[in-house]
Amino acid sequence: MTFITLGEWLARREFLSPHKVGLIDEETGLHFTYRMLNLRARALAAYLQQQYHLRQGERVAIVAFNAPEYLDAFFACTLLGAILVPVNWRLTVRELGIILNDCQPVLLLYDSAHEELVNSLKVCCKVHSVLAFCDFPGEQTALADQLRPFATTDGEDVTLILYTSGTTGMPKGVMLSQRMITWNAINTQISWGLHETDIAPTFAPFFHASGLNVLTTPLYHLGGTVVLLRSSAPQAILSVIEKQRCTVVFAVPTVFQHMLQHPDFASTDFSSVRFFITGGSPCPLHVIAGYAERGLGFRQGYGLTEVGVNCFSLAPEHAVSKAGSVGHPIFHSRARIVDEFDQDVPAGEVGELALAGPHVCSGYWQQPEATANAYRDGWWHTGDQVRCDADGFYYIVGRQKDMFISGGENIYPAEVENVIITHPKILEVAVIPQPDARWGEVGLAVVVPRIPGSLSSEEILSFCEGKLARYKLPRAVRFVEALPRNVMGKIMKAELVKEFQCT
Repeated sequence: MTFITLGEWLARREFLSPHKVGLIDEETGLHFTYRMLNLRARALAAYLQQQYHLRQGERVAIVAFNAPEYLDAFFACTLLGAILVPVNWRLTVRELGIILNDCQPVLLLYDSAHEELVNSLKVCCKVHSVLAFCDFPGEQTALADQLRPFATTDGEDVTLILYTSGTTGMPKGVMLSQRMITWNAINTQISWGLHETDIAPTFAPFFHASGLNVLTTPLYHLGGTVVLLRSSAPQAILSVIEKQRCTVVFAVPTVFQHMLQHPDFASTDFSSVRFFITGGSPCPLHVIAGYAERGLGFRQGYGLTEVGVNCFSLAPEHAVSKAGSVGHPIFHSRARIVDEFDQDVPAGEVGELALAGPHVCSGYWQQPEATANAYRDGWWHTGDQVRCDADGFYYIVGRQKDMFISGGENIYPAEVENVIITHPKILEVAVIPQPDARWGEVGLAVVVPRIPGSLSSEEILSFCEGKLARYKLPRAVRFVEALPRNVMGKIMKAELVKEFQCT
């Protein structure tokens, strides 16, 4: 029995709903039916097969903004059994060179906006050939008919390599198989209740796991509609929600916060929206409350590149009563909380989250030791510290690498941040460790106030009294205008540590 490849999804969709619009490109205004999408992917696959002799297992890197051609390339590679490697165009030539020399692509795809960058990469990297989006064949029926697609029996063939940020060392390429992406789609549909009538904007970049796998591939699998945006600017998102009658919207909490603060938020027509989805970090209660005033609910979740971006789900009705929780594990998943010896911790205690199921990745590209360290006895060890309450709701306490020890006690910054952020005058906060002669390390709270100058350090520290054990309390507060964030809106704590390590 053969596995239905991701490339075949479009053929199945064309058979079932050929005239259904699967993709809307907001940049150009073009609408693509599933028949058109299938034809484009098959034509490109045949072109790559004939012109570049692309074979199963070979890597194809891509440097581009989100566009229909990006998805054409993804599905074309899946039809050939090739591996697409989306790379972060925000990285420097040196950083990109490290990634490309690691995965050694036989072909580099790019859009016109990144032509200069690609020319620089050709000088320093092992790239055999390049192909611009503007030279893609488009909808060529004759070419598509010449395709010789590959088949897989179990779906274990790797179809994507997504590189981690590499903030703690060399970047690692996470290998995502056809099996993993398929089960991520199934889990998302079941656990979040997606429908074939759903319409979702996608503005997270495709080089990030959430761009392709939070809603884009699940909706393609289901037969829904994806609306592509090049920008995550709040006005652009609010406009497309109203214009395209979007029904589900995913973003990180920072983006939702910016939308809430935008002048157009109050007048935007949200009547089509069934719910919002957020993840990446806990969503502040004032953001949830701001949307609730418009009758809008949030689904919150948790995931990571290695085990799929949709691993937990918290329903809207629990958004306030279980604030800070990521909810329950998705349907086809198993979760454990373990100690350093991989033994289950007692109920209510903090330990490392380990996950198992068909949504787990195939390991790290050419890094067997790192893979073996994370994937043990069928369980992927996430590196996240969590606890589970009496009702079975999971809470992310912090990353193992973020945890610091003060006077012999473990401090998890996320736990402290979740208390501080409830202060009504605080917009954002990040807690980082600082050296201390007496305690070894103590916490420093880096705070962005809603109104500059409206807060004092004493007021914040007093606010935390009684809400946290004394050893967890930050010893100092620093005020900043904004926190450094990466392209997905996650706070780059390493940058804060560098900035404040000597203060």
